[in-house]
Amino acid sequence: ISMSQLSFDLSSSLSNPDQGLDPSVALLSKDHSSSSLQKPSVPASSDKASSQRNTEGNVGGHHQRELALDITSPEDKTEASFDKDDIVNHYIGPEGRPLHEVLLEQAKVVWQSHDREDLAKWIVTSDKTIGGRSEAFLKMGKNKQSDLLYETLSSEAPQDGESGQSGHCAMIAKVFRGPFEIKKSYDWSQFSTLYLCVHGDGQTWMVYIREDMDIIQRKDQMYNYFMFTHGGTYWQEVKIPFSKFFFSNQGRIQDAQYQLLLDKISSIVLALADKLDGPFFLEIDFIGIFTDLAHTEEFSYENSPVLNPRLFK
Repeated sequence: ISMSQLSFDLSSSLSNPDQGLDPSVALLSKDHSSSSLQKPSVPASSDKASSQRNTEGNVGGHHQRELALDITSPEDKTEASFDKDDIVNHYIGPEGRPLHEVLLEQAKVVWQSHDREDLAKWIVTSDKTIGGRSEAFLKMGKNKQSDLLYETLSSEAPQDGESGQSGHCAMIAKVFRGPFEIKKSYDWSQFSTLYLCVHGDGQTWMVYIREDMDIIQRKDQMYNYFMFTHGGTYWQEVKIPFSKFFFSNQGRIQDAQYQLLLDKISSIVLALADKLDGPFFLEIDFIGIFTDLAHTEEFSYENSPVLNPRLFK
């Protein structure tokens, strides 16, 4: 049937309801004009057989027969039902554990404040301890759902004749202790990224991670990276891969770089020392760890036998 003939038959039928359509056209128009909100009645088997014979008799050509026979009635469609629990439990994660349990463990909150006991887990310090003029305070945020670190930064050096630099403040997480005050370290080896939700004023902070080291000579050795706050009225999520943290000693970046040992984490530090004098604030919702499956980098920094002979023995 040509398109012009099909258009003519449809228009003739609409203008004259008493005139029947060609059976093939009627079959097509009936299937495409059926409303999805109404369930068509099931025709008798004899009617279906006669309709098929009329269609094959009046429609010429192999293509038209295939087109008419391939039209599926709504009653012939099978309805598939899915059980969410069956689908989730079907997939198995690492070590044979259910996948949904593994997905829930991809993010973990380590520090978050809801009361004064959470605030007590932090130590706030500034250059005021060496005679500087910077001050910093930590308090509960709005609705007791965050920490607020605030006050004033001043780079004016103390008048003691010894300290030539000033202008810094920091909040330091206390070392986690178990029963009998035994010092315990965090094991983050199953995670790949540090995850923070903060609201800042546009200043650049430094994030330090300390390893659990009892050697006095290494107490000033830490791993650090930058945290750039956006300012404004919106919160931001900051994700820093552990592979990006670089090794420093007493605040100075070392030529020889070492990879952070994630199974021996003792503390974290948020510090401000960007030489921008004046008031500042940093509001923290939570600090956690996160597994970014798309991040496969193990270490960002290059080493050589000259810089670090110990790694190439």
